[in-house]
Amino acid sequence: MDNKIIQHIFVVLLMMESLSLHKRVGGSSRAEIVNMTCTNVVEYNKTSLVSSFIAVMQKLSEQMRESGFGIAVSGSGFDTTHGLAQCYGDLSLVDCTLCYAAGRSILPQCFPFNGARVFLDGCFMRSGNYSYYDEYLGPNDMVVCGNASRKGLSFQTSVKEAVSHAVATALKNKGYGKARVPVSGTNETVNVLVDCWRTLNRSSCKACFENASAEMLRCLPWSEGRALYTGCFMRYSNIDFLNKELADGISEGTVITIVISTVSSLVVLAVGVAIGVYIRKRRYIQKKRASSLLLNYFRIPGSNDAEKWVKVLRDSNLNFKYSTLEKATGSFDEANKLGQGGFGTVYKGALSDGREIAVKRLFINNRHRAADFYNEVNIISSVEHKNLVRLLGCSCCGPESLLVYEFLPNKSLDHFIFDHSRGKELNWEKRFKIIMGTVEGLVHLHGNPTNKIIHRDIKASNILLDLKFRAKIADFGLARTFKEDQSHISTAIAGT
Repeated sequence: MDNKIIQHIFVVLLMMESLSLHKRVGGSSRAEIVNMTCTNVVEYNKTSLVSSFIAVMQKLSEQMRESGFGIAVSGSGFDTTHGLAQCYGDLSLVDCTLCYAAGRSILPQCFPFNGARVFLDGCFMRSGNYSYYDEYLGPNDMVVCGNASRKGLSFQTSVKEAVSHAVATALKNKGYGKARVPVSGTNETVNVLVDCWRTLNRSSCKACFENASAEMLRCLPWSEGRALYTGCFMRYSNIDFLNKELADGISEGTVITIVISTVSSLVVLAVGVAIGVYIRKRRYIQKKRASSLLLNYFRIPGSNDAEKWVKVLRDSNLNFKYSTLEKATGSFDEANKLGQGGFGTVYKGALSDGREIAVKRLFINNRHRAADFYNEVNIISSVEHKNLVRLLGCSCCGPESLLVYEFLPNKSLDHFIFDHSRGKELNWEKRFKIIMGTVEGLVHLHGNPTNKIIHRDIKASNILLDLKFRAKIADFGLARTFKEDQSHISTAIAGT
């Protein structure tokens, strides 16, 4: 099964759960969805996203049952998930639990995007990969106007009065307020509810209410309006949607609903675990296949210890996770491409600690390519010199092999000597410095006391330049080592 198929199954099951809840939840819990917004960034580590999301939802469940509000965090680094959930102040804890259960089944429909928020008529939920608890305004803030009927001036006046009264109450009542104001000359009543998230202080709540109410009142003369803001929720209506009292009793229908929502949550948990196991197993198989591929290709004359070498690479501090390098280069985005040669494509990347790197992407599609990969890691990791490019590590157990080097911002010498305008930057002093640096690097390779190293592919594109135009020799795929008493002369054609 493909990952996308599993994701779709996951979402369909959650949608089915959502529908089953909506059929059974009574009006007092107000579990009808008003709006859901997903971020536009896809989470690169889907296994981690599933596990951390489930952990956050479980933590929130406990808090919601106790207080109608909760915040939770799970994971670390880029794989952290932050969660926030809150029921509006007029819901009992029983009704709050039901609304949260409905929201919990809806929120994962944004999978595999790394953030989502959902407004229901009785509660609010949000998840994301950063701490947003102090935010009260945002780009996704909106109003939703009901267009059932248009009302006259008396209704509009009553709405403004009710909103003002509810906001004033909320600012004295931990962010929650409601109001009922009769409409003059009619038998109608305006009903208003406002609620601010408990993570915000009074000044932030006030700012959110002011912005939200100003926009929501633009819905007039329509009979209903809602403001869905980053830090607060508002609603006015001619329908009496407010709960009249906080009942402690639980009806038979409510018990059935709680049982159904609990069973549904367990189904979601089981599906999440199944997805996690499947993805982990698939990655293990891919890793094993990649290792086998390398072993087969590395079994060339002179490399009988291939299995030992692959294991050393995988277990040493030279080894990078493929996913780490994929993320660092933006999934090998063309915008990060530094250059391309006969042995691979090089991309610029940035690690989570801020270090800039160059990643050479070498597809192992034949024995010679595998030998080049082995050769380059083996040789360049054994020598160190100021005029040799520094190898930071490699990845040998992903779908393709990758080499990780220090990043040199001036790229290679050919970018200057074959470009008329850029070539002017190289005065004689810089050119002489580059020549001497290249010579010093070659002398170090040829003068190795145990094994002489012959590069065999010296050319302008393999001479890299740092910020001060110091030369660094790169690309050791064709290099060969020779014992001190062994001749370096070869009749084989190599290089370009």
